[in-house]
Amino acid sequence: MRMLSNFLIILLAAYLFLVLLVYWVQSHLVYFPDKQLSNTPGALGLKYASTSIPTSDGETLHGWWVPVADAKGTVLLFHGNAGNISHRINYLTMFSKLGYNTLLLDYRGYGQSSGKPSESGTYLDAQAAWRYLTETRDIAPERIVLFGESLGGAVAAWLAAKEKPGLLVLASAFTSIPELAAEFYPFLPVRWISHFEYNTLQALQAVHCPVFIAHSPQDDIVAFHHGQRLFQAAHEPKQFLELEGSHNTGFIFMQPVWKKALGIFMDEQLNVRH
Repeated sequence: MRMLSNFLIILLAAYLFLVLLVYWVQSHLVYFPDKQLSNTPGALGLKYASTSIPTSDGETLHGWWVPVADAKGTVLLFHGNAGNISHRINYLTMFSKLGYNTLLLDYRGYGQSSGKPSESGTYLDAQAAWRYLTETRDIAPERIVLFGESLGGAVAAWLAAKEKPGLLVLASAFTSIPELAAEFYPFLPVRWISHFEYNTLQALQAVHCPVFIAHSPQDDIVAFHHGQRLFQAAHEPKQFLELEGSHNTGFIFMQPVWKKALGIFMDEQLNVRH
Protein backbone atom coordinates (compact mmCIF):
# COMPACT_ATOMS: atom_id res chain seq x y z
CA MET A 1 0.00 0.00 0.00
CA ARG A 2 2.86 2.36 0.86
CA MET A 3 4.43 1.78 -2.57
CA LEU A 4 1.12 2.46 -4.26
CA SER A 5 0.62 5.58 -2.17
CA ASN A 6 4.12 6.85 -3.04
CA PHE A 7 3.52 6.12 -6.70
CA LEU A 8 0.25 8.09 -6.68
CA ILE A 9 1.95 11.01 -4.92
CA ILE A 10 4.72 11.05 -7.54
CA LEU A 11 2.13 10.80 -10.32
CA LEU A 12 0.11 13.68 -8.84
CA ALA A 13 3.26 15.80 -8.43
CA ALA A 14 4.24 15.15 -12.05
CA TYR A 15 0.75 16.10 -13.21
CA LEU A 16 0.76 19.32 -11.20
CA PHE A 17 4.19 20.16 -12.60
CA LEU A 18 2.86 19.64 -16.14
CA VAL A 19 -0.14 21.87 -15.44
CA LEU A 20 2.09 24.62 -14.06
CA LEU A 21 4.48 24.28 -16.99
CA VAL A 22 1.67 24.68 -19.51
CA TYR A 23 0.32 27.62 -17.51
CA TRP A 24 3.64 29.49 -17.69
CA VAL A 25 4.65 28.68 -21.27
CA GLN A 26 1.26 28.78 -23.00
CA SER A 27 2.11 31.88 -25.01
CA HIS A 28 4.76 29.76 -26.76
CA LEU A 29 2.00 27.27 -27.60
CA VAL A 30 -0.14 29.99 -29.19
CA TYR A 31 2.30 32.21 -31.09
CA PHE A 32 4.95 30.99 -33.54
CA PRO A 33 6.32 34.18 -35.10
CA ASP A 34 8.99 34.20 -37.79
CA LYS A 35 11.01 37.41 -37.94
CA GLN A 36 12.59 36.70 -41.33
CA LEU A 37 10.62 37.62 -44.45
CA SER A 38 11.12 35.01 -47.15
CA ASN A 39 9.46 36.81 -50.06
CA THR A 40 7.68 39.97 -51.18
CA PRO A 41 4.66 40.65 -53.42
CA GLY A 42 7.11 41.87 -56.04
CA ALA A 43 8.19 38.27 -56.61
CA LEU A 44 4.68 37.62 -57.91
CA GLY A 45 4.69 40.67 -60.13
CA LEU A 46 2.47 42.71 -57.83
CA LYS A 47 2.92 46.42 -57.26
CA TYR A 48 3.02 47.13 -53.54
CA ALA A 49 4.11 49.58 -50.89
CA SER A 50 5.64 48.70 -47.53
CA THR A 51 3.73 50.39 -44.74
CA SER A 52 4.56 51.31 -41.15
CA ILE A 53 1.46 51.52 -38.99
CA PRO A 54 1.68 52.95 -35.45
CA THR A 55 -0.41 51.37 -32.68
CA SER A 56 -2.00 53.25 -29.79
CA ASP A 57 0.49 51.72 -27.34
CA GLY A 58 3.64 52.69 -29.20
CA GLU A 59 4.41 49.69 -31.41
CA THR A 60 5.04 49.87 -35.16
CA LEU A 61 3.47 47.31 -37.47
CA HIS A 62 4.90 46.36 -40.84
CA GLY A 63 2.59 45.53 -43.69
CA TRP A 64 2.13 45.50 -47.44
CA TRP A 65 -0.40 47.63 -49.25
CA VAL A 66 -1.31 46.10 -52.61
CA PRO A 67 -3.62 48.36 -54.65
CA VAL A 68 -5.50 47.56 -57.84
CA ALA A 69 -6.97 49.88 -60.44
CA ASP A 70 -10.68 50.67 -60.01
CA ALA A 71 -10.84 48.59 -56.84
CA LYS A 72 -14.20 47.11 -55.85
CA GLY A 73 -13.20 47.32 -52.20
CA THR A 74 -10.35 46.63 -49.80
CA VAL A 75 -9.41 43.46 -47.92
CA LEU A 76 -7.79 43.77 -44.50
CA LEU A 77 -6.11 40.41 -43.95
CA PHE A 78 -5.23 38.94 -40.54
CA HIS A 79 -3.02 35.85 -40.78
CA GLY A 80 -2.74 32.83 -38.49
CA ASN A 81 -0.46 32.24 -35.50
CA ALA A 82 2.66 31.04 -37.32
CA GLY A 83 5.13 32.58 -39.76
CA ASN A 84 4.60 36.10 -41.10
CA ILE A 85 3.09 37.97 -44.05
CA SER A 86 5.63 36.60 -46.52
CA HIS A 87 3.98 33.19 -46.15
CA ARG A 88 0.61 34.59 -47.25
CA ILE A 89 1.47 36.38 -50.48
CA ASN A 90 -0.70 34.04 -52.56
CA TYR A 91 -3.71 35.72 -50.96
CA LEU A 92 -2.51 38.98 -52.49
CA THR A 93 -2.61 37.48 -55.97
CA MET A 94 -6.09 36.07 -55.37
CA PHE A 95 -7.61 39.32 -54.12
CA SER A 96 -5.87 41.36 -56.82
CA LYS A 97 -7.41 39.12 -59.49
CA LEU A 98 -10.78 39.51 -57.78
CA GLY A 99 -10.39 43.29 -58.08
CA TYR A 100 -9.73 44.22 -54.44
CA ASN A 101 -7.00 46.21 -52.74
CA THR A 102 -5.31 44.31 -49.91
CA LEU A 103 -3.61 45.34 -46.69
CA LEU A 104 -1.63 42.42 -45.28
CA LEU A 105 0.14 43.17 -42.01
CA ASP A 106 2.14 41.40 -39.35
CA TYR A 107 1.05 41.45 -35.73
CA ARG A 108 3.48 42.82 -33.17
CA GLY A 109 6.43 40.46 -32.76
CA TYR A 110 5.97 38.97 -36.25
CA GLY A 111 8.10 39.75 -39.29
CA GLN A 112 9.35 43.32 -39.17
CA SER A 113 6.76 44.52 -36.66
CA SER A 114 8.03 45.62 -33.27
CA GLY A 115 6.96 44.30 -29.88
CA LYS A 116 5.85 40.98 -28.48
CA PRO A 117 2.60 39.20 -29.38
CA SER A 118 -0.30 39.07 -26.92
CA GLU A 119 -4.07 38.78 -27.21
CA SER A 120 -4.74 42.38 -26.20
CA GLY A 121 -1.87 43.43 -28.46
CA THR A 122 -3.33 41.75 -31.55
CA TYR A 123 -6.59 43.61 -30.93
CA LEU A 124 -4.71 46.91 -30.75
CA ASP A 125 -2.95 45.92 -33.98
CA ALA A 126 -6.32 45.32 -35.63
CA GLN A 127 -7.58 48.73 -34.54
CA ALA A 128 -4.40 50.36 -35.85
CA ALA A 129 -4.86 48.71 -39.25
CA TRP A 130 -8.50 49.82 -39.31
CA ARG A 131 -7.50 53.43 -38.59
CA TYR A 132 -4.86 53.23 -41.31
CA LEU A 133 -7.45 52.22 -43.90
CA THR A 134 -10.28 54.49 -42.82
CA GLU A 135 -8.23 57.57 -41.89
CA THR A 136 -4.90 57.46 -43.74
CA ARG A 137 -6.26 55.78 -46.88
CA ASP A 138 -9.72 57.36 -46.47
CA ILE A 139 -11.53 54.12 -47.33
CA ALA A 140 -15.21 53.89 -46.40
CA PRO A 141 -15.85 51.23 -43.73
CA GLU A 142 -18.59 49.62 -45.80
CA ARG A 143 -16.03 48.95 -48.58
CA ILE A 144 -13.71 47.03 -46.25
CA VAL A 145 -13.64 43.22 -46.09
CA LEU A 146 -12.15 41.79 -42.90
CA PHE A 147 -10.46 38.47 -43.64
CA GLY A 148 -9.07 36.21 -40.91
CA GLU A 149 -7.46 32.80 -41.17
CA SER A 150 -7.22 30.51 -38.11
CA LEU A 151 -6.22 32.73 -35.15
CA GLY A 152 -6.64 35.70 -37.45
CA GLY A 153 -10.32 34.78 -37.64
CA ALA A 154 -10.69 35.61 -33.95
CA VAL A 155 -8.95 38.96 -34.49
CA ALA A 156 -11.09 39.78 -37.54
CA ALA A 157 -14.32 38.82 -35.75
CA TRP A 158 -13.36 40.95 -32.74
CA LEU A 159 -12.77 43.95 -35.00
CA ALA A 160 -15.99 43.33 -36.94
CA ALA A 161 -17.91 43.42 -33.64
CA LYS A 162 -16.33 46.79 -32.76
CA GLU A 163 -16.55 48.48 -36.16
CA LYS A 164 -18.89 48.34 -39.15
CA PRO A 165 -17.08 46.66 -42.07
CA GLY A 166 -18.79 45.66 -45.28
CA LEU A 167 -18.01 41.95 -44.89
CA LEU A 168 -16.33 39.39 -42.63
CA VAL A 169 -14.55 36.26 -43.91
CA LEU A 170 -13.44 33.49 -41.53
CA ALA A 171 -11.15 30.80 -42.93
CA SER A 172 -10.44 27.69 -40.82
CA ALA A 173 -11.29 29.65 -37.68
CA PHE A 174 -11.92 28.24 -34.18
CA THR A 175 -14.66 29.04 -31.67
CA SER A 176 -12.25 29.98 -28.86
CA ILE A 177 -8.76 29.13 -27.60
CA PRO A 178 -10.01 27.30 -24.46
CA GLU A 179 -12.30 25.08 -26.54
CA LEU A 180 -9.59 24.34 -29.07
CA ALA A 181 -7.00 23.68 -26.36
CA ALA A 182 -9.37 21.33 -24.53
CA GLU A 183 -9.46 19.18 -27.67
CA PHE A 184 -5.66 19.16 -27.94
CA TYR A 185 -5.08 18.54 -24.24
CA PRO A 186 -8.15 16.72 -22.85
CA PHE A 187 -6.11 15.55 -19.85
CA LEU A 188 -5.37 19.12 -18.68
CA PRO A 189 -7.72 21.71 -17.07
CA VAL A 190 -7.02 24.15 -19.89
CA ARG A 191 -10.31 26.02 -19.49
CA TRP A 192 -9.20 27.04 -16.00
CA ILE A 193 -5.59 27.91 -16.69
CA SER A 194 -5.79 29.52 -20.13
CA HIS A 195 -4.49 33.10 -20.36
CA PHE A 196 -6.17 33.39 -23.75
CA GLU A 197 -9.74 33.69 -24.93
CA TYR A 198 -9.76 34.69 -28.61
CA ASN A 199 -13.48 34.01 -28.42
CA THR A 200 -14.50 34.08 -32.07
CA LEU A 201 -17.92 32.62 -31.30
CA GLN A 202 -18.78 35.34 -28.80
CA ALA A 203 -17.55 38.12 -31.06
CA LEU A 204 -19.45 36.74 -34.03
CA GLN A 205 -22.74 37.06 -32.20
CA ALA A 206 -22.21 40.84 -32.13
CA VAL A 207 -21.31 41.05 -35.84
CA HIS A 208 -24.05 42.31 -38.13
CA CYS A 209 -22.31 42.49 -41.51
CA PRO A 210 -22.47 39.61 -44.04
CA VAL A 211 -20.31 36.64 -43.08
CA PHE A 212 -18.52 34.06 -45.25
CA ILE A 213 -17.08 30.99 -43.50
CA ALA A 214 -14.82 28.36 -45.09
CA HIS A 215 -13.68 25.16 -43.37
CA SER A 216 -12.54 21.65 -44.27
CA PRO A 217 -13.81 18.39 -42.73
CA GLN A 218 -10.21 17.16 -43.02
CA ASP A 219 -8.78 20.06 -41.01
CA ASP A 220 -6.15 18.47 -38.77
CA ILE A 221 -5.73 21.41 -36.39
CA VAL A 222 -9.11 23.13 -36.05
CA ALA A 223 -11.87 20.51 -36.22
CA PHE A 224 -14.69 21.00 -38.72
CA HIS A 225 -17.31 21.48 -36.01
CA HIS A 226 -15.70 24.80 -35.08
CA GLY A 227 -16.58 26.19 -38.50
CA GLN A 228 -20.08 24.72 -38.28
CA ARG A 229 -20.73 26.31 -34.89
CA LEU A 230 -19.45 29.66 -36.10
CA PHE A 231 -21.75 29.51 -39.09
CA GLN A 232 -24.73 28.71 -36.88
CA ALA A 233 -23.94 31.71 -34.69
CA ALA A 234 -23.52 34.15 -37.57
CA HIS A 235 -26.36 36.44 -38.58
CA GLU A 236 -27.76 36.50 -42.10
CA PRO A 237 -26.69 37.07 -44.79
CA LYS A 238 -24.08 34.35 -44.57
CA GLN A 239 -22.53 31.56 -46.61
CA PHE A 240 -20.56 28.42 -45.77
CA LEU A 241 -18.01 26.85 -48.10
CA GLU A 242 -16.82 23.31 -47.40
CA LEU A 243 -13.16 22.97 -48.29
CA GLU A 244 -11.04 19.87 -48.82
CA GLY A 245 -7.64 19.08 -47.35
CA SER A 246 -5.79 19.86 -44.14
CA HIS A 247 -5.63 23.09 -42.14
CA ASN A 248 -2.79 24.47 -44.25
CA THR A 249 -3.65 22.98 -47.66
CA GLY A 250 -7.44 23.27 -47.95
CA PHE A 251 -7.25 26.59 -49.77
CA ILE A 252 -4.63 25.26 -52.16
CA PHE A 253 -6.65 22.19 -53.16
CA MET A 254 -9.83 24.23 -53.48
CA GLN A 255 -8.40 27.46 -54.86
CA PRO A 256 -10.53 27.75 -58.04
CA VAL A 257 -13.80 26.92 -56.22
CA TRP A 258 -12.80 28.94 -53.16
CA LYS A 259 -11.82 31.95 -55.23
CA LYS A 260 -15.00 31.90 -57.31
CA ALA A 261 -17.42 31.39 -54.39
CA LEU A 262 -15.79 34.04 -52.23
CA GLY A 263 -15.53 36.51 -55.11
CA ILE A 264 -19.22 36.18 -55.95
CA PHE A 265 -20.24 36.59 -52.30
CA MET A 266 -18.02 39.64 -51.84
CA ASP A 267 -19.30 41.32 -54.99
CA GLU A 268 -22.94 40.61 -54.15
CA GLN A 269 -22.76 41.79 -50.55
CA LEU A 270 -20.76 44.91 -51.37
CA ASN A 271 -23.15 45.66 -54.25
CA VAL A 272 -20.40 45.68 -56.82
CA ARG A 273 -21.60 46.46 -60.33
CA HIS A 274 -19.95 44.55 -63.16
